[in-house]
Amino acid sequence: MHYLYLAVVAAVVLGVVVGLVAPSFAKGLAPLGTGFVNLIKMMISPIIFCTIVLGIGSVAKAAKVGKVGLLAIGYFLAMSTVALLIGLVVGNLLHPGSGLHLDPSAAAKAHQQATGGEGSTDFLLGIIPESLLSAFTAGSVLQTLLVALLAGFALQKLGPAGKPILRGIEHIQKLVFRILSMIMWAAPVGAFGAIAAVVGNTGWAALKSLLVVMLGFYVTCLLFVCVVLGGILWFGARISVFSLLRYLAREFLLIVSTSSSESALPRLIAKMQHLGVSRSVAGITVPTGYSFNLDGTAIYLTMATLFIATAQGSPLSIPEQISLLVFMIIASKGAAGVSGAGIATLAGGLQSHRPDLVGGVGFILGIDRFMSEARAVTNFAGNAVATVLIASWTREFDRAKAAAVLSGQDPFNETTLVDEHTAEAPQEKVLTA
Repeated sequence: MHYLYLAVVAAVVLGVVVGLVAPSFAKGLAPLGTGFVNLIKMMISPIIFCTIVLGIGSVAKAAKVGKVGLLAIGYFLAMSTVALLIGLVVGNLLHPGSGLHLDPSAAAKAHQQATGGEGSTDFLLGIIPESLLSAFTAGSVLQTLLVALLAGFALQKLGPAGKPILRGIEHIQKLVFRILSMIMWAAPVGAFGAIAAVVGNTGWAALKSLLVVMLGFYVTCLLFVCVVLGGILWFGARISVFSLLRYLAREFLLIVSTSSSESALPRLIAKMQHLGVSRSVAGITVPTGYSFNLDGTAIYLTMATLFIATAQGSPLSIPEQISLLVFMIIASKGAAGVSGAGIATLAGGLQSHRPDLVGGVGFILGIDRFMSEARAVTNFAGNAVATVLIASWTREFDRAKAAAVLSGQDPFNETTLVDEHTAEAPQEKVLTA
C-alpha cells in the first residue's frame, strides 16, 4: 500500500502535466475519475450499514446510542454556525469580487444548477427510503443510516437470538472491506483522469481573475482546521490535530485527487475504529457528519455569496448578511444529498433568498472544482475531529491505543481495512477516557 500511495501522487502530477500540455485529450479522461468515485460510492451503503448495525447491536442500552446521536448533531450545528460566521468575517475583510462588475446574463448556466437544491421539507422526507432495500441503491447516506439504526435497535431487542445475525454481519463487513481494498488499487487511474480533465477544461488563465477569492478560501479553511478544530480537539481530547491529520494523510490525498470526501468515507470509519473509537460512536458520528457537519461547505457558501453580491455591484448589508447566515445554516444541511453539493446549494439558496444574485453563480463555476477540493478536505477533517471528540466525551475512546496508533507503533492494516480482533467480537465494554 506504500507503493499505491506513491502511485497516486505520481498520477496527480502526471494528470496536471497532461491537462496543461494536451487539454483536448485530457478532457476525454474525465470518465476515469468518475468511474473510480462511483466504485467507492458503491461500497458506502454496505459499509455504513454493517458498521452501524454492529455498533448498535453490541451496545446493551439504546439510551447510550441516543446520547451519542444527540451530542453529535448538537456539535455539528454549533460548528457549522461557527464556520458560516468565519466565512462572513473573512469575506467582509477581503471584499472579493470588488471591481469585477459581472454581467448576470452571461451566467445562465447557474439557473440549471439551482434546480439541484432542495428545501428543508424535501430533505427530511428524503431520509425515508421507498422500501427497506432501496436505501442501499438510492445512494443516500441518510437513508442507509435510518435503515441501519432500525436494524441495530431491532437486534438489541432480540437479545441472545440476534447474536447469530450479528456474527453474520461481521463476516459480511470483512468481505466488504476486502472488496474496498481491491478497489483502492484503481486510485492512481482515477486520480489521473480526474485531475487531467479539470486542468484541461479550466486551465490556469481562467483562474487569474478569481485568485483572490480562491486563495482566501483556502487560507480560511486552513486556519479553521488548524486553529479552530485544532484548539477544540486539544482541549476536548488532548490530541494534536497535526498528528490526526498525518494519520489521515492518504485519505486527504484521495479526496484532493477525486474532489469528493465521500471517496474516503469508508476508510474514515475503519481508521477511526483502529484509532480507538468504539464501533457505536464511529458508526453513528461519521455518517451523520457527512450530512450535518459540512464546515468547508459552510465557509464556501458565505464567501461565495459575498463575492457574487460584490461582483454584481450589489453588496449585502450587515442585516442582510445575518438573515442570509440564518438561512444558510438550514440550507447547508441539504448539501450532502445533492451532486455538486456546493454550487447547487449556493444557487438554490440564492434562488430562494436573493434571486437577483443567482445569475452571478455562473462566474464562480470556473473555479468551483478547485474550491470543492478545499471544501471536501475541510469537511473530512471536521468529521474526523468530531468523531474523536464525541468518543472522548462519551468515554468511548481508548487513549492508550490512540497514542500507539498516532506514534506509528500500531499501523493501520491497509490489506483488510479492519482490525481482526474488532471484527471477531463486538465492543461491549465502555472504553476508558
